[in-house]
Amino acid sequence: MEGIAFSPSNNFHCYPQIHPIKTLTPIPFRFCNYKTNNPNQSLLSFSINSSKTSQTPITQPPPLVVVGSANADIYVEIDRLPTEGETISAKNGQTLAGGKGANQATCGAKLSYPTYFVGQVGDDAHGKLITQALGNGGVRLEYLKSLGGGVPTGHAVVMLQSNGQNSIIIVGGANMSSWPDKLSDQDLDVVKNAGIVLLQREIPDSVNIQVAKAAKGAGVTVIMDAGGMDAPMPQELLKFVDIFSPNESELGRLTGMPTDNFEQISQAAAKCHKMGVKQVLVKLGAKGSALFIEGEEPITQPIIPAAQVVDTTGAGDTFTASFAVALVEGKSKRESLNFAAAAASLCVQVKGAIPSMPDRKSVLNLLQSL
Repeated sequence: MEGIAFSPSNNFHCYPQIHPIKTLTPIPFRFCNYKTNNPNQSLLSFSINSSKTSQTPITQPPPLVVVGSANADIYVEIDRLPTEGETISAKNGQTLAGGKGANQATCGAKLSYPTYFVGQVGDDAHGKLITQALGNGGVRLEYLKSLGGGVPTGHAVVMLQSNGQNSIIIVGGANMSSWPDKLSDQDLDVVKNAGIVLLQREIPDSVNIQVAKAAKGAGVTVIMDAGGMDAPMPQELLKFVDIFSPNESELGRLTGMPTDNFEQISQAAAKCHKMGVKQVLVKLGAKGSALFIEGEEPITQPIIPAAQVVDTTGAGDTFTASFAVALVEGKSKRESLNFAAAAASLCVQVKGAIPSMPDRKSVLNLLQSL
């Protein structure tokens, strides 16, 4: 058999030289099971061996699995919020991919960690927008479902003020509709083989309960972001959560306690401990964050100031997902908080949740510059 090769020269000439193609030596493959720290987990992998006597398996870490919402975020840029009965004009408007689940999944993938997203979109333009954005971000989409039957993709109206602060109204759409009463074995298998599972409250509690129960039974860490629906947190869900992550207002609503200062926040976190959640990661906005572990002193993390605050929409999701990535990679909780603070600092400097997700190199460069 012959192949065609081109000879290099200072001037290009299409005069091929003919060389025989050498026969390649077969490369032996060996399939193996990757064992994680969780004795119930194993991931299929394989090795490529340069010799018959030396076999080194190529393994991959257990993935981050995000189960949650995907929204089309309809941005309107305004100087201030309208008062009751008032109509104001927006300076600009555009539609970007978002949703807490999609944000967190994109963040994990942009940080170069293998990340799967389990969620639902409608068979419409917004669904295609989100699917493309997730895929471009590197998210694995085998478990993203597109619903027919006229079910619309979830969307949100984001009122973005000139100081970077926002107010958001969510329309559930496919995020809240047509979930099966019982999740498939395929969906639960990816959960059971995860390194960490991330949940939020923009999908039905019944779905979160099934996922958290399956993860807990397999020894997988469950992080629950409290953002989403303004409703009491089911006790059945909380008992399967390892790390509960609210912001100040969400913590106050859940516990019915004031959260105006650090002492009050500490007392509210202690109430969460009594409700069955042993670790509470509170996002404190401009004051940073604090991790309250039952029986231990709180771990506090100040913010890493951003050069310019453009949009805070995805900051909380970036923080939670970055913390999860650092934790599943084996970093300490203090190191994970610092990593998450750096990622959030970069996130707020770009408009739009998914477009603003930083990559690993940018986060590490920021940490090295401090």
